[in-house]
Amino acid sequence: MARIVGVDIPRNKKVPYSLRYIHGIGLTTAQKLCVEAKVDPNTRVQDLKEEQVVALRDAISDLGFMVEGELRSQTAMNIKRLKDVGTYRGLRHRRGLPVNGQRTKTNARTRKGKKRTIGLGKK
Repeated sequence: MARIVGVDIPRNKKVPYSLRYIHGIGLTTAQKLCVEAKVDPNTRVQDLKEEQVVALRDAISDLGFMVEGELRSQTAMNIKRLKDVGTYRGLRHRRGLPVNGQRTKTNARTRKGKKRTIGLGKK
């Protein structure tokens, strides 16, 4: 496995699809990285030479993409800032509800968690 930015990318996939395993890199960005590093997008990771892996690492740092830990920490800091300021979005994050205006009467189970019945019902 090739190790790029602290992530072991899969060996048996083509380079752009393997690069997507790095947090912060999607397919379009991965294709741009291949062009920048002069790596054929159709080659598989196991067939890459060490110079090409180094070129991919350098391309990520040269193009200034924020990836992995740095990106995760920045996202966490943004959410913390919203909570501290007390914005509506921060309150939704704090309560574990959908943030972007989705309906919550039905659906929203991913954010709200397992359904809980309130009250004991009739005796």
